[in-house]
Amino acid sequence: MAGKDEATWRVGVLFSRSGVSGITETEHFLGTALAIEEINTAGGVLGRPIEPICYDPAGDNDAYRSYARRMLAEDGAEVIFGCSLSASRKSVLSTVERHNGLLWYPSIYEGFEYSENIIYTGATLNQNVFALADYLLQEHGPRIFLIGSDYIYPRESNRVMRDLVETKGGTIVGELYAPLDADDAGHVDMIAEIRHAAPDAVFSTVVGRGAERLYRAYAASGIDRRRCPIASLTLAEGQIRAIGPDRCSSHVLAASYFAALVGEENRRFVTAFQTRFGSERPTSMWSETAYAQVHLFARALAEAGTLDAERLGAAALRQRLAAPEGELAFDGETRHVWLTPGIGVARADGQFDVVWRARRPVRPDPYLAWSRFETNCLDEGMAA
Repeated sequence: MAGKDEATWRVGVLFSRSGVSGITETEHFLGTALAIEEINTAGGVLGRPIEPICYDPAGDNDAYRSYARRMLAEDGAEVIFGCSLSASRKSVLSTVERHNGLLWYPSIYEGFEYSENIIYTGATLNQNVFALADYLLQEHGPRIFLIGSDYIYPRESNRVMRDLVETKGGTIVGELYAPLDADDAGHVDMIAEIRHAAPDAVFSTVVGRGAERLYRAYAASGIDRRRCPIASLTLAEGQIRAIGPDRCSSHVLAASYFAALVGEENRRFVTAFQTRFGSERPTSMWSETAYAQVHLFARALAEAGTLDAERLGAAALRQRLAAPEGELAFDGETRHVWLTPGIGVARADGQFDVVWRARRPVRPDPYLAWSRFETNCLDEGMAA
């Protein structure tokens, strides 16, 4: 094991900047890098800079696990910022627990998980899918088609969306899955089935490069996106830039962050991000969550004075932050974050019109233990 440099706080950064999820995880990486640079420029934490150790697993789950073990067992890191897809988080979980590390996980996911060695800073399903179901039924109609990449997050998210739609009187008119990173033909076949079913809207949990192929094929199909949009939890500004904004207008995103949000913290974040990485690169839910969690980590570290997982984790759960998306605070019972759900409709310029936002942050409910499926979540919010 490498000797620990007591002059720095050594942390691991484990995001794929290439491979199937390269676009969104690069945004995670850049948000993380910006926050670390800001903290170090301001003097570090307790007078010591944060020293990142970075690896690119290129979307390979075995590489995530191997690099996580190297960081914790050989590189002297006790904290990892990393993983995006649930498959990668699941692949490192036992390694992080065995080495008593602390993984800060910034992605939305399907919930139904708890670990003393993970801090979850992305949205759970009650913080995005619930309001989205009401929005689709109210604004587009009762006939919904479900599609997804074939692994745990899409399967679980679509199951919950089905329960919500059927509880509220809607109908699921089709459900299809394609292999993660399926080719163009696989997504063209999906769209043929959608056209045949003629739904009012599509709920998609297709992710990564597959999503980019899906949206291009949907645009080429000529289906009227204003009448029958694809709604998702993942198609954010950076991926729209890669696909082409003209191919994505009118599609719907449920998220707690949009680059177009008003507020001084978001203006400062957008300016800092684009100054550092280029004016053509938009901020998104992926970069913002990664950025915010590093600042939460720094506050916790300043209080705990150690990277020990138990003491740092306990301190983390007491932190609050005025983040670009708004006030963040932890729910100590679940180790997840209170977030403010929102719904945006993509514009032709690649940004979103935020058409609805909750009045206040919503408590995370990763096991859906207390969320009521019958509630109209739009009633709990207001037009943005």
